[in-house]
Amino acid sequence: MNRLVNRRIRLLLAVLTLAFGGLFLRATWLQGVRAESLARLGQTQHRESVTLPASRGTIYDRAGVELGLGERATTVYANPKQIVNPRAAAVAVERTLGLDANRVYPELADRTRGFVYVERQADPAQAAVLQRLKLSGFGFYPEERRMYPQGSVGAQILGYVGIDGGGLSGLELQFDKQLAGRAGDETIIKDPSGRVIDAEQQRPETPGRDVFLTLDHTIQANAEEVLRETVHKWQAKSASAIVLDPRTGAVLAMAVQPGYDANRYPTAPSDLQRNRTVTDTYEPGSTFKLVTVGAALSERLVSPSTRFTLPYSLKVADRVVHDAEERGTVNYSVAQILAHSSNIGAIELAEMLGRTRLSSWINRFGFGRVTGIDFPGESPGIVLPPDKWSGSTIGNVPIGQGIAVTPVQMAAAYAAIANRGVWSRPHIVDHVAGGGRPSLYRRRLVSTGVASDLMLMLKDVVAEGTGTYAAMPGYQVAGKTGTAQKPDSHGGYATGRYVASFVGIVPASRPRLVVLVTVDEPQGAIWGGVVAAPAFQQIARFDLQYLEVPPDAPTG
Repeated sequence: MNRLVNRRIRLLLAVLTLAFGGLFLRATWLQGVRAESLARLGQTQHRESVTLPASRGTIYDRAGVELGLGERATTVYANPKQIVNPRAAAVAVERTLGLDANRVYPELADRTRGFVYVERQADPAQAAVLQRLKLSGFGFYPEERRMYPQGSVGAQILGYVGIDGGGLSGLELQFDKQLAGRAGDETIIKDPSGRVIDAEQQRPETPGRDVFLTLDHTIQANAEEVLRETVHKWQAKSASAIVLDPRTGAVLAMAVQPGYDANRYPTAPSDLQRNRTVTDTYEPGSTFKLVTVGAALSERLVSPSTRFTLPYSLKVADRVVHDAEERGTVNYSVAQILAHSSNIGAIELAEMLGRTRLSSWINRFGFGRVTGIDFPGESPGIVLPPDKWSGSTIGNVPIGQGIAVTPVQMAAAYAAIANRGVWSRPHIVDHVAGGGRPSLYRRRLVSTGVASDLMLMLKDVVAEGTGTYAAMPGYQVAGKTGTAQKPDSHGGYATGRYVASFVGIVPASRPRLVVLVTVDEPQGAIWGGVVAAPAFQQIARFDLQYLEVPPDAPTG
């Protein structure tokens, strides 16, 4: 019996010796061979690198009114593996954050996942209510979300910021680098249960810089309201307007209707989000005759008083061109050709110029290339080079057909005439905080004398020509109407589809504003003088009063 007991004791001692030997060898291996890698692993389990997002810069208008700014938000996330009761958690989310519990529940119940977003950039007050419930598996961290206090005012100009804080369109995209700033980082130290016990700051974040615009939110809001009324009145597809300071090229307004609330950009149709004044083209019609007449005057082929005998229609290669309203043969001066918007007269001048010189002047006026405005997605327009002209091109381009321009190109061209012949690059950003104002790019387009002659002619358009609806008491107005049939997809023109436009300069004696209005596919009337000129008059009259511009043609 004793012998059996002794054998069992020796066996137990042998097993214990082997076990302790194994443990000793394991400890030796861990401390010697794996020590360094395990130390690194331990540090990662207790130290965590955290990105510190930088606050995004604010976008201001010319008066310092906030158009786009950041506001505090809280992102709520969860680890489904740690959630005890997913159904109760989903109901709590619905009660606090306002989300649909039935939509949230499947994600919270999916235990194959260790991380899910419950809501990005949630309202911080609502998130705080949920956080106070201390539900297992939920986490919270602060973020910044973009907010546009003016709602729909200037939405297509401002653009928007994505959920991760990057600019995706408009000025938010164009100046994303300046607005975004630079993220920082810090290392947080946690205890074994995951609670933060210390933080070591490595690199502080650098806030984004503020951007100050030339835009005036009051002028912008009024222009949008006038366009809304115009679209409704004429049951038009859309309308756009530009208000430009001809002396500097500063954009005071770029309005597009229909519009959308910038705070709800994800739900807005993409078609409404474009700034059509920069990205979209149209055939300008008779507003383009300024280029034809200006070129003929600059080449000294004619003077404003040079007269032409003009038939009602004219055969140009394989097509017949006629004036808009049926009439007999007339004897018009160059000034009357522009005032009465004679297609035949403009073609006569173009034939005197020839395609090479006319093409050169089209390019000089800025068509067929971008203006360089500080806004993304600018279109250069569509202009045929002279070697691509057909026999009939000389009969349509001089009157604004067979050529596509952007509203900002056309406004800049008229601004040059208003600015005594000097073209200024249009711009919408005045400066970025911490930097100087960008130098203005200017170039002489036509001589002072030609600009003066053209201004007198454009005044006649409003006084006695096609633009009488643009006139306003107390101010001299210069401008030009445009009516252009829209091209179709087959190389011809669509029946019943027109773009009506008017571009005007006020006060004509001391120009302060250039206002361009285009109305796409108006119903009931198609003429620029009937559809677009009244909208110009409403916009310009408001702006002159708002800017306290004194009258230059006192009444009474």
